Amino acid sequence: MKKLSLAAALTAMFAVAASAQVTPAAGYTPPDDAPKVNVGVTIFGDYTFQDSPKVNDSDGNKINPSSFNITRAYINVTGNINHLIAYRITPDVSRETSTGASLSGSQLFRLKYAYAQFNLDDWTTHGSWIRFGVQQTPYLDFTEGIYRYRFQGTMFPERAGLISSADAGVSAHYNLPGNYGDIHGGFYNGENYNKAEVNNEKAFQIRGTFRPLPLGGPMLKGLRVGGTIIDDHYTGNAKRQRVIGTVTYEHPLVNAGFDVLKAKDRTSITKPQVDSKGWGIWVTPKFGKTGFEALIRHDNYVPNESNNSQKQKRDIDGVSYWFPNTSGKSVALLFDRDSLKRTNVTPSVPNTTNYELKMLISF
Repeated sequence: MKKLSLAAALTAMFAVAASAQVTPAAGYTPPDDAPKVNVGVTIFGDYTFQDSPKVNDSDGNKINPSSFNITRAYINVTGNINHLIAYRITPDVSRETSTGASLSGSQLFRLKYAYAQFNLDDWTTHGSWIRFGVQQTPYLDFTEGIYRYRFQGTMFPERAGLISSADAGVSAHYNLPGNYGDIHGGFYNGENYNKAEVNNEKAFQIRGTFRPLPLGGPMLKGLRVGGTIIDDHYTGNAKRQRVIGTVTYEHPLVNAGFDVLKAKDRTSITKPQVDSKGWGIWVTPKFGKTGFEALIRHDNYVPNESNNSQKQKRDIDGVSYWFPNTSGKSVALLFDRDSLKRTNVTPSVPNTTNYELKMLISF
């Protein structure tokens, strides 16, 4: 009933917004309804040197592993049927890592995004829409547009294994009038884009973000506060829930963000519920108009609140260069250190430190 009430509220919100259509003024130019197809590419590449721990090679020698990798290769096909209906299809190339699979180690072709979008600009605020298909989830769809460093690695809630960047479902997005913020919510399978649905449960996900001072000048208008709720179940009475509070800030000289997270997981009614929590903070100061930026990030995660001494702490620091004059495209290089420390983990897991040179190409 709770999910049905949330769905009814979300539907009512968009119905009210749609009813506020304004009659076109004299001299109104009709929108362009010519079909369009755009093809783009996203590539994440890196060279990674594992400083610690050292491992043994096949002859028993202690070595520092290193490798060249392509962690993401997307072909983005986007376009419009007309000004009301848009679409996106994004195949993903990813390495198979299951040790028992016959294709272990191979690069596999799979689907990351495939959705249709119905634009609501004719009836409500610009940038409002409804989507159906395999699509971005609300939290990451918003936050990664400010963070910009997914090519270094996933954000804190996803890296902790608590959320996914995409899933199959239906969702709606509404931009608040006056640039005061936005709301994005919907129903998803809950098993993530790379897995099939396994039960009759659906995940309700909603994010609301508010800009307190949209006209506050360059120092204030970049501040946004918001929250994300994910309400799901492994089975009928076994919770899978996440609550994330977020503060972000955008400025010509710096972007920053702070997240606080609480999660509940009970994989079966025969097992106890596990409550986890954590927080993450990041900042990307820019060195004027040189194209150079710094990345400073800290994640702090407690996987089980019943034992607060068990912690996972990740520190990322690096320097990037964003190539200029790319006409809205993104080309960047990042040199960083990625260090993960685990305390009081059973069985004992060694701390890891990697030095990485990472590349982004997106157009």
